[in-house]
Amino acid sequence: LVAIHEDQVMLINLGCELSSSSVFSGSRHIPLSEFQGSLYEQAVKESRVLRIRDLAGVTARTRAEEQMIRGGVRSLMIAPLTYKGELIGTLDIASPHPDEFGPIDIMLLAEIAPVFSLAIKRALEEIDHSVQSIIKEKCTAIHPAVEWRFRKAAFQHLDRLRMGQASELEPIVFRDVYPLYGVSDVRGSSFARNRAVAEDLEEHLNLALAVMEAAGGAKPLAVFEELGHRLRKEAERIRIGISPADESSVAHLLKTDVESLFPHLRTFGRDVVRAIEAYEALIDKRLGTVYRRRREFEESVSLLNQRISFYLDREEVEAQALYPHYFEKHQTDGVDYLLYLGASLTQDGNFSELYLENFRLWQVMVACGIAWITEQLKQELKVPLETAHLILASHATLSIRFRFEEKRFDVDGAYDVRHEIIKSRLDKAMVKGRSERLTQPGMIAVVFSQPQEGREVRRHMEFLTSKGYLKGDTEALEVEELPGVQGLRAMRASVDLESPVVAERVTRLIR
Repeated sequence: LVAIHEDQVMLINLGCELSSSSVFSGSRHIPLSEFQGSLYEQAVKESRVLRIRDLAGVTARTRAEEQMIRGGVRSLMIAPLTYKGELIGTLDIASPHPDEFGPIDIMLLAEIAPVFSLAIKRALEEIDHSVQSIIKEKCTAIHPAVEWRFRKAAFQHLDRLRMGQASELEPIVFRDVYPLYGVSDVRGSSFARNRAVAEDLEEHLNLALAVMEAAGGAKPLAVFEELGHRLRKEAERIRIGISPADESSVAHLLKTDVESLFPHLRTFGRDVVRAIEAYEALIDKRLGTVYRRRREFEESVSLLNQRISFYLDREEVEAQALYPHYFEKHQTDGVDYLLYLGASLTQDGNFSELYLENFRLWQVMVACGIAWITEQLKQELKVPLETAHLILASHATLSIRFRFEEKRFDVDGAYDVRHEIIKSRLDKAMVKGRSERLTQPGMIAVVFSQPQEGREVRRHMEFLTSKGYLKGDTEALEVEELPGVQGLRAMRASVDLESPVVAERVTRLIR
């Protein structure tokens, strides 16, 4: 009895009980490739019970047949085992005597084969469950494109445990893969956030000042004037510029010196009560502060991120269908993504640089789509936001290793770390010789370090200009030196935000 599990053939011992996972525990595993050209492959291709009157008379014998003859087998019947049209194994019956089986035996074997198919299917499902349990325990969620490699490692780990060997999951390393990185960042998000914080704090202080003025009008105590003076000074200082500590310091002032007085101030008359009620009506009950403009900013960033992320996911699904690759994305003030592709990431090792160049072209087209989405969203956002787009082009390969402790992929090796350093420092890159950020709203900047990379980037941008994705001239720029990174250059071009080509591409994917 044979079960087929991915690229492994599991030879199951005679007489093993199929009522439990002993199908796995009592099996021997052989690569599927060793059965190419054998009688087993013939039975599978012809989808029928294959009868061999005398194995010794078979001229073109493979290793599988030679081993059977050495084991004393002369006559043989092989039945393919399928489940819902999918091959899952084979069942063979052998005899040491030539011409042992006749047409009735073929008919009987065909009748009982479905019973063994069900047993094999159940056992394979139990194996898959064990493999998935190990992956979830050691690795959490795994990208579908590379799950095959984790399944293989988990299966081999189970195999070693079955044989009584000490075992841990083997290292998961993909060598010589090409990294593709892109980011669409919300331009000026820190400034917009600080402005929202300052406006909320100023409004909160003015509400408190109105309470103090109402209280002073009811009872002209000098302490109300002194507290009002402090509140005005805080508001003026915040209007000039806000520091990271201001949120907590203003909250502390208002809570301890203002709000603590409210129970007593409510006895001062109707005007004071109205001022306190107006104060409390604008306070966020959960946060205990005015949070109107900060909420508008966060909702705007969140909506923009959601739309960009949804579009990027749709683009990635189509790209994954063209060629399998590893993909991950992150959301902060904008969306960034990292994509790896190469022969080692695919189960069959099939790879062509044609796909690589297509993905590099795809990156620029996707950035154009994101810029178009941002432009369309401006009317919906409570806080106007712009996005700037950057792509890092590299012809150099690197190796990535799965870190079981962090449950994530990371570059493997000191040389490959340079790519990560460049990624982490590009967001603030300046154009050399100018007081100008490399990334600008409505534009795409592609950074590279080698002349051949630059020639490819220019070729792509000129093509996309002719197709209506970009407009105007492509700028060739030098990038100001970054800490630990020198010699970077960039190409930059404007996105045609009114392009019907870009609009059609985006709406087709997100509708």
